[in-house]
Amino acid sequence: MTRRENIAPASTWSIEGNRRALGELASRENFPVATRLLPARHRADLRAVYGFARLVDDIGDEAPQEERAGLLDLVDGDLDRIYGTGTPRLPQLRRLAATVAARSIPETPFRRLVQANRQDQEVHRYGTFGELLEYCTLSADPVGRIVLHVFGAAKPGLLESSDRVCTALQIIEHCQDVGEDHRRGRIYLPADDLRRFDCTEDDLARPVTPTRLRGVLALEAGRARELLDRGAEPLISGLSGWARLAVAGYVAGGRAALAALARGRYDVLAHPPRPHRARLLAGWARALGRG
Repeated sequence: MTRRENIAPASTWSIEGNRRALGELASRENFPVATRLLPARHRADLRAVYGFARLVDDIGDEAPQEERAGLLDLVDGDLDRIYGTGTPRLPQLRRLAATVAARSIPETPFRRLVQANRQDQEVHRYGTFGELLEYCTLSADPVGRIVLHVFGAAKPGLLESSDRVCTALQIIEHCQDVGEDHRRGRIYLPADDLRRFDCTEDDLARPVTPTRLRGVLALEAGRARELLDRGAEPLISGLSGWARLAVAGYVAGGRAALAALARGRYDVLAHPPRPHRARLLAGWARALGRG
């Protein structure tokens, strides 16, 4: 599930417009094939979770800069209502409330996603890979934990593996979106890795990815692959039924994205690589078979 995709120019951004756009976005590449095969009850819950995550991310990326803190306050206020008493005001949060109640999803993962977007407003660079991993505990890992709760599979032994998979998927996306992130004023590639390959910030704005930057991307992709390998097998092996099917789809998407990066020789600036559907389906089948 990709985090950032423009759904409206900042000057016309609105919560209502975000709500209308979610249906179209969720019907395209954002939901993997595996998710579309799920029973209606699971699809509805995952779409509610997706709607929340999209709303929070789009506030942090698309809303006018001066309005973002206040809009995130609205989201936090509605979370107060969901986990206290009261009816959420935002349509995405009203939809989420039913899923939270039905699946007994705890509050912390949702709060962390909001916190990640607050951090995005203040922190625009990461010095080390360790700092980036800490950010992923807010921006990525909560999504996997929420998904496990949706399927009633949030067992302590699976949460750590889920965190590794989600962190890997986030790092892969940072590699894919280097140019877009830079245009937003953010750099998620660790500064010490950029220095190691003699990269400057100007390299992130070039029309074609220079060789030295491709080296950084290959390094980060390799780290993501290692995390994905460490997390995927125990996670998928520990799941069954629809949960296993869905999570295998997310893992397959990550592997297909890594293959696309390598196939494109890490030239993410000239031609941002995206996985082929056939590779994704083949990877999904392999993920299921390995579990």
